[in-house]
Amino acid sequence: MPTILGQNQYGKAENRVVKITRDGDTHHIKDLNVSVALSGDMDDVHYSGSNANVLPTDTTKNTVFAFAKEHGIESAEQFGIHLARHFVSSQEPIHRARIRIEEYSWERIATSDGNSKFIGADEVKHSFVRKGQETRVSQITYDGEHWEVISGLKDLTVMNSTNSEFWGYVKDKYTTLKEAYDRILATDVSARWRYNWTSDEQRMPNWEKSYEQARKHMLHAFAETYSLSLQQTLYQMGSRIINSRSEIDEIRFSLPNNHHFLVDLEPFGLKNDNEVYFAADRPYGLIEATVLRDGVEPKIPVDMTNL
Repeated sequence: MPTILGQNQYGKAENRVVKITRDGDTHHIKDLNVSVALSGDMDDVHYSGSNANVLPTDTTKNTVFAFAKEHGIESAEQFGIHLARHFVSSQEPIHRARIRIEEYSWERIATSDGNSKFIGADEVKHSFVRKGQETRVSQITYDGEHWEVISGLKDLTVMNSTNSEFWGYVKDKYTTLKEAYDRILATDVSARWRYNWTSDEQRMPNWEKSYEQARKHMLHAFAETYSLSLQQTLYQMGSRIINSRSEIDEIRFSLPNNHHFLVDLEPFGLKNDNEVYFAADRPYGLIEATVLRDGVEPKIPVDMTNL
């Protein structure tokens, strides 16, 4: 039976680029992991091995580093837009470019006071420490006419030590879980949101401000929601972002329910008044959902494993 070629793409994955911007003695860091995927007229290279339309993946790697110098890195989204536009506009066989970026955040190390025994310790402005486990992510796709920008984060660990309940659920002969009227609610937030900026004719969002504000509204909603289920909290987090940020039309969450179980201390003659818990890392409940602006069609993939 004859075969035909289906969807295909190629590029250089996980190019680690660190850009230092020097403002006198004060330095600023952008630390990105950039993956490039290109698609277009690539039938011949698959059928006959002809590389006539193939831009080497090594060239895409070099472009990432050269653009860090030529354009700087204002934001992950803006950097991805520069790259996607370049590959599609400069290479006729390339019809679509997808740029995926992870950004690792750094914060300045607070220096000691002027009485430090170390010379100049109160003047250091170039030392940083990696911030937590949270990773900022972006995916920029361009086909020569239309843009799609999906941003978000992963591994943002949050916890409410109270103001969470779980009861009134379905019970059958296999149910052993006890109803909880005061429990810990904890999760590792993975979220992706889609911008409604799709054309160069539109005003481009302020990517840095938008990310900071989306993250802020997400955290505020998590902290301020009296939760009767993780699903309810998820919806409040998404709604707060959609209602507060006009440039965002859709957001999808994947939230593991990081269970914390009260430890039975009665064998030791001790009362556990919601004080001591066992943190179970698996198995875990996994709550996933999309929150949309009314009238908007969903476009973020349901499975965000590779997004």
